[in-house]
Amino acid sequence: MFKNKDNNLTKLDNIGEFNLIEFLTNDINIKHKSTLKSIGDDAAVLDYRSKKVLVSTDFLVEGIHFDLSYMPLKHLGYKAIIVNISDIYAMNGIAKHVTVSVAISNRFTKEAMLELYDGIKLACEKYKIDFVGGDTTSSTSGLTISVTAIGEANQKDIVYRNGAKPNDLIVVSGDLGSAYMGLKVLQREKEVFKVNPKNQPDLDSYTYLIERQLKPEARLDIIMLLSELKIKPTSMIDISDGLSSELLHICKQSNKGCDLYENKIPYDPQLLTTCEEFNLNVTNLALNGGEDYELLMTIPQVHYDKIKGNPNLTVIGYIKDSDSETNLVLRDESVVKLKSRGWGSSED
Repeated sequence: MFKNKDNNLTKLDNIGEFNLIEFLTNDINIKHKSTLKSIGDDAAVLDYRSKKVLVSTDFLVEGIHFDLSYMPLKHLGYKAIIVNISDIYAMNGIAKHVTVSVAISNRFTKEAMLELYDGIKLACEKYKIDFVGGDTTSSTSGLTISVTAIGEANQKDIVYRNGAKPNDLIVVSGDLGSAYMGLKVLQREKEVFKVNPKNQPDLDSYTYLIERQLKPEARLDIIMLLSELKIKPTSMIDISDGLSSELLHICKQSNKGCDLYENKIPYDPQLLTTCEEFNLNVTNLALNGGEDYELLMTIPQVHYDKIKGNPNLTVIGYIKDSDSETNLVLRDESVVKLKSRGWGSSED
């Protein structure tokens, strides 16, 4: 996969750090006037003028956040950017710049790193982001990626987690649970392959689920839609750890309660059929699975007519007073306390 025309792979030991960085970043194009100096000096120089600066940082660690037996390096590079810029959009800002630092062991080659950086560049091109710096260093335990995303917003437009008000609508973009189900499919096929390496997996019926896991997208389109509709959410967060965890973050920081309706949570049809195959509860996947990178927000009821019927947004509940509980209203209309189980707790 990473071979050159001579079928030889280039060991990183033979290149050196600065040559590797130059090789990986020599075709970076600058898109924003706010980028005064990009890669090539001791630090990037950015000018955001009158706007506020948003900064978010995240780690992806091999063996914890990704498994290279089924995660292509190009997809990993792409996902590393998406994970971080999603946080900027969750603040109602626009991501403009990223830095990427990579710790790599000597089992990786120059060609493998090029695959990783091709994914990083692809995400930057799609979301119109300037790649302005980073670092590379050696590692004794595989691959670690650290991305810092930098964005901008007018102060009046920034949305925090702590602004939810009683009677606000709880709204989510897209569909939930598919990324975790994609992971379950990949893990199953990995175990099948370990037993019989000659067995080729047939993943055609799981295409959407696997793409949601390996190559998620950030919801810049939702930020643009909200701007067009002249809607400013009272609170917002991206769904990286599961719907229940993220909604409880909003309720705790806003000091409010909520009613979340099980029968309103949006699912993709492929998820529903695959949950039946795996004998998994689809609600548990949505509540606890994570890595959907959809946006969860609270919106004043006055804006309901603007979002009613919009296929990108679904109303799934409402915010209640500060002395109210955080509840999940089940399909049979019984009520249970909403709990945070977190990523990977979806099997029960």
